[in-house]
Amino acid sequence: MPMSKASPTARPHSRPPYTLLLLLILISRLITASLLFLAQLFPLFDAATSHILLRWDALHFLHIARSGYVYEHEWAFFPGLPLILSLFSDSLLAPTLFSLAISFDTTLTMYSLSLHHLGSPALARLAAVLTLLPSSPVTLFLAPYTEPFFTYLSYKGMLYCAKSHYLSAAIYFSLAATFRSNGFLLSGFIIWGLLVEPFLQRKQIYFSSILTCIILSALPFTPFIAHNYAAYSAFCSSAPLASWCTRRLPFIYSYVQGRYWNSGLFRYWTLQQIPNFLIAAPPLLAISFFCIHHLRYWLKPTVAPGQAFLSASIAPHAIHALIMCAILLFASHTQIVLRLASSMPVTYWAAAWLLVEHPKGGRAWVAWSLIWGALSTILWAVFLPPA
Repeated sequence: MPMSKASPTARPHSRPPYTLLLLLILISRLITASLLFLAQLFPLFDAATSHILLRWDALHFLHIARSGYVYEHEWAFFPGLPLILSLFSDSLLAPTLFSLAISFDTTLTMYSLSLHHLGSPALARLAAVLTLLPSSPVTLFLAPYTEPFFTYLSYKGMLYCAKSHYLSAAIYFSLAATFRSNGFLLSGFIIWGLLVEPFLQRKQIYFSSILTCIILSALPFTPFIAHNYAAYSAFCSSAPLASWCTRRLPFIYSYVQGRYWNSGLFRYWTLQQIPNFLIAAPPLLAISFFCIHHLRYWLKPTVAPGQAFLSASIAPHAIHALIMCAILLFASHTQIVLRLASSMPVTYWAAAWLLVEHPKGGRAWVAWSLIWGALSTILWAVFLPPA
């Protein structure tokens, strides 16, 4: 039965479908784990490690957990996940179970976040179910990667922002920033709630609100600053100095990203990277089209019934997602969006929007998510990119 466009006003206080979601979450994890197990029948492209969960960045995380930041290029990875790995005595099973546990709550948090912004139990349920079809299921559900932790902490902080609990949001965003460098961008949600939204609504902004905003929005920057300061102390306190120590902004993170991963404005725009741009296109296009569609209308004072996806409260999410897409498209390894898209609720609101308002596009999104999700699991197992 097609979903009614009037559903945003239906049964706003209905019981959350947690039992259904938990069952679907369990099924999705079992399917991913089974496919990963079966994919081991294929020969390994790279025999650097035979452990099915140790691929790509996971090898760096494990080395940092065991030995600390030994090599310069390892400073591209933030300490959140290595710290967790070190707490479990190098066992990969414990952090995997840990990430599985929080990924359950991630989907439930997505339901609550979607219900707040969309105002519809049906649409919130749809968005939550769509989180079970990520474009990188292994890194989100099973592998010792930053994705499950960063996504969970980001969602929690966003939900606290939606409820105007900004101190709790700042704490969650700060924890998220220990896993990924771009975590400090989450400060924008605090700035939006405390300053931008009241300004747009022509409310009086008190000095105490400005001071609170400055303090709380600064917190998610501290992991980035602390990480770079630790590197500066290690490489720039005695001769010979590393080359990046004399820069105007001596950040090791930007240096190693440029030197070892060739990241930077348009540096990834080469002919040999066209396949990576093509596989990154579905999430980039879906997110961008939805955000642009939303931002065209978000300044309107009211949203008519049936227009849940134009709710003004989605605006900071749309702006944040567009900034992330721009960074990924113009200054990063663009295919990283396949892993990072899961940390942006807009990804699944865009998919829900397509299913409700553009069914053909929505069905294409679901088909792509299923096919690419399965293919990426097999590629992970045989140690082939992207990951």
